[in-house]
Amino acid sequence: MTDARDLLAFLETDPRDVGCERAWELVHVYAEMVGAGEDPEALFPGVTAHLGSCGPCEQDFQGLLTALRHEMRRSGRGTRR
Repeated sequence: MTDARDLLAFLETDPRDVGCERAWELVHVYAEMVGAGEDPEALFPGVTAHLGSCGPCEQDFQGLLTALRHEMRRSGRGTRR
């Protein structure tokens, strides 16, 4: 922590946040649910909390989701969204 802002951000972390490692164990399932138009937050609230607070993980998740949607369109499966 370099200053008070970093400390405050750490202290305001959502207690449901599962952290980077656990989120990435589940992110492929989470992305598939989003791609299918389902609500993964109901099953994985800790992953949702983590993606909402970790910019790098959110960016990686968005990239994964974009690739998944592209593959779904290419294979003709589409999305329900």
